[in-house]
Amino acid sequence: MECVFGLVGNGFALVVADTSAVNSILVHKSNEDKIMVLDSHKLLGASGESGDRVQFTEYIQKNVSLYQFRNGIPLTTVAAANFTRGELATALRKNPYSVNLLLAGYDKETGPSLYYIDYIATLHKIDKGAFGYGSYFSLAMMDRHFHSGMSVEDAVNLADKCIMEIRSRLVVAPPNFVIKIVDSKGARTFAWRESIKDASVPSIA
Repeated sequence: MECVFGLVGNGFALVVADTSAVNSILVHKSNEDKIMVLDSHKLLGASGESGDRVQFTEYIQKNVSLYQFRNGIPLTTVAAANFTRGELATALRKNPYSVNLLLAGYDKETGPSLYYIDYIATLHKIDKGAFGYGSYFSLAMMDRHFHSGMSVEDAVNLADKCIMEIRSRLVVAPPNFVIKIVDSKGARTFAWRESIKDASVPSIA
């Protein structure tokens, strides 16, 4: 029951993802960070098969770093998005990756931006977007409450509303989420949202 969603606000972009690593009916860990920091001003949120997600996001991160090392300047967000789309399109005809991506970044010239890239190499620039089963609810919440020029506080409040809706509506909902933000100051972790366990349940002696 994976979920990753993001939005663009006033001078920043925000990406949120669940932190559950699951396989069939088993939960292997609940602190998996699914939002890769590509460089100082880019974030890549991913959902999909665990192996593809980890391998592909690391591959993109290393190639973005390689470009900056070779050329002395970083890729712009739109350039990184098009490179990512090109790699997915190439793999689609050989050994496709089962991974869906939200790429967020901040550029001095153009400001914040968010790109939707799915497993069949579709690329769109968007103001808000989501992947996974949680997208049914997070997209509905963002359709209702999102507006252009949101402040960081408003965007985080909206993200919390989406998280609460996902937790309450999905049959098997991921308990924990991570929120990351990218703006003129760089890409960084903003907060973790962890479920509150019922302390009144007695432990088995």
